Amino acid sequence: MLLGHSYYPVNIIVCVKQVPSTETTPRPRPEPPFIDTGGLTWVVNPFDEYAIEEAIRIKERRGRGEITVVSFGPTLAREVLLGALAMGADKALHILGETHLGIDSYAIAFLLAQAIKGRPFDIILCGKEAVDDQNGAVGIELAELLNIPHVPVITKLEIDATGMATANRQIEGGTEILECPLPALFTCQKGLNLPRYPSLPGIMRAKKKPYEIVSATDLSPQKISKSEVRVSVKDLSFLPSRKAGRKLQASAAEMVEELMKFLHEETKII
Repeated sequence: MLLGHSYYPVNIIVCVKQVPSTETTPRPRPEPPFIDTGGLTWVVNPFDEYAIEEAIRIKERRGRGEITVVSFGPTLAREVLLGALAMGADKALHILGETHLGIDSYAIAFLLAQAIKGRPFDIILCGKEAVDDQNGAVGIELAELLNIPHVPVITKLEIDATGMATANRQIEGGTEILECPLPALFTCQKGLNLPRYPSLPGIMRAKKKPYEIVSATDLSPQKISKSEVRVSVKDLSFLPSRKAGRKLQASAAEMVEELMKFLHEETKII
């Protein structure tokens, strides 16, 4: 962590994940990893794009600083990191390892924490959740492992020169405004900003920016031990097809009577 007289964020870490495009349909399979990944189109997690954009905007307001994007995944995840570098990040850290449903959110957070520890940072930004598992836990668990404050699902972030962050987050019926000191972690939500598209010069520069690879087995020598995996997937399947609805045509009193009979005798709801 960076400590100094001017604590306005200088080093920002953004955690990103490669996910299947929401336009593709996953196919369950009977054995781990329970999903047939063949033919899937892979993209950067949409919520992570808000995190990348916010990091770039903080750096632009500051006029200096360094943005490191970090991702855990197979060789294919390089495309996601290169995309972040093309948007404006400065360097990439690739935790190389196979992702599958045997690695839960805590284990991923553990690997990220092991990779980040000892590196200077003022802010860590993550997407609020990944669109493939919609877990929403990795960022929070990472903050706990690093023993830093965290504010989830933010829609606005302001940093002052003293190292105090003010974040807005939407709650039912209003907006919650929270303050916390840096270093801290924030998970990003739609509405925080509008992510930019990589420019052609940015894409060309991305290939020349620092790209570090560290093996997941080096961070966790026994691969992912049982102590680092808290949740296991036993099976995966599509939801059953929805049955056709039934249309009632009668007087109001007769429809109520028929509906109550249906709920009691057929669906067993009442």
